[in-house]
Amino acid sequence: MTCFVQASPEKLLHMNHPDLLTRLKLTQALVLDVDGILTDGRLHFTEQGEEHKIFHSRDGHGIKLAQKLGIEVAIISGRASPALRHRAENLGIQHCLIGIRDKGDALEALAKSLGIETRQCAVMGDDIIDLPMLNRAGVSVTVADAPAVIRARVDWVTSLGGGQGAVREFIDLLIDARDAWSTVMAEHQ
Repeated sequence: MTCFVQASPEKLLHMNHPDLLTRLKLTQALVLDVDGILTDGRLHFTEQGEEHKIFHSRDGHGIKLAQKLGIEVAIISGRASPALRHRAENLGIQHCLIGIRDKGDALEALAKSLGIETRQCAVMGDDIIDLPMLNRAGVSVTVADAPAVIRARVDWVTSLGGGQGAVREFIDLLIDARDAWSTVMAEHQ
């Protein structure tokens, strides 16, 4: 007998809106901030000024699972770095918008280029600069260690902090909502 993960009571406790699972079924794109979401938010610089970022492998695997389900994964970040470009390329993320100041307009443009509406986008962000895109998204998500002002304004808060597998945690919920575990597990049986 094969068992698949379902939305646990712990996951459901972090929902701010009861129709979240329904809205997740409409999601066609997952849009991610980087610092504080894919990383823990700390900035690491060498003496030569090179920036280093640390990414969680489970987030990367989750991104690949989302892509297998046909969900477009994109990045909208206020900062630009070679490390980010390399990670996005490594994960096959085609839409990597970096150095963006108006993330709400960037989300609108991205959705238009994908031929979808912003309500078909799930967005993960962790700070005030992310609010314009979080507010326009069909599903807004933040991490456990985001400021309270952000946690209070989103649809769901992960139990994990940024850079600790929080993206994967959300993708697991997305898979739960679509009842798609058999699809993502098929090649791993």
